Amino acid sequence: MPLADASIIFHYFPELNTRQKEQFEQLYALYEDWNEKINLISRKDFQHFYERHVLHSLGIAKVIQFKAGTKILDVGTGGGFPGIPLAILFPDSEFTLIDSIGKKIKVVDAVTLALGLKNVASFHQRAEETKGKFHFVVSRGVTDINEFHHWVKYKFEPTSFNTLVNGIIALKGGELDEEYAAYLHKMRAFNLKDYFKEEFFETKKVVFLPVR
Repeated sequence: MPLADASIIFHYFPELNTRQKEQFEQLYALYEDWNEKINLISRKDFQHFYERHVLHSLGIAKVIQFKAGTKILDVGTGGGFPGIPLAILFPDSEFTLIDSIGKKIKVVDAVTLALGLKNVASFHQRAEETKGKFHFVVSRGVTDINEFHHWVKYKFEPTSFNTLVNGIIALKGGELDEEYAAYLHKMRAFNLKDYFKEEFFETKKVVFLPVR
């Protein structure tokens, strides 16, 4: 498959409309350009851009389809993952992307503008500094769940209207029992290998932790 080919996304998400397909197709060139200026993704890993970054982000969409009006906070978004791919997929939901590194938010701003995404706001700040309430907080392997939970536990809307109640949705890899020991009674883990056949996803999971 050509490196810049978004067909893997279209294969797993055949319901995309023309505009969404165009936006996903634009991602490669945008990130390739920014990656030369700011080393967001290693050169070796960039060869698998659509699989390991875009499709991985969209693994969350195999677990939950955000309804219109859902507010999602992406903590430690880096260059915009998982937030930007999810924002393309769910144009009627609101995404707030934050990162403590300013140059990464600069990339998010540029990509958001180039794609014409109206449902994304991005800020150079830490989770503790973020104002507002959200239905879900998402992340991609940011930090230990105990510390992460401490950062965001008071940032949730009181009412739920999605198929999952409000909470944390994290993309994780490997074994979870030790890290999530305090939450095993209420967390749910979804294996991405059940949705995507590529070897990369063999040990990858989406972890859902309700926050009431």
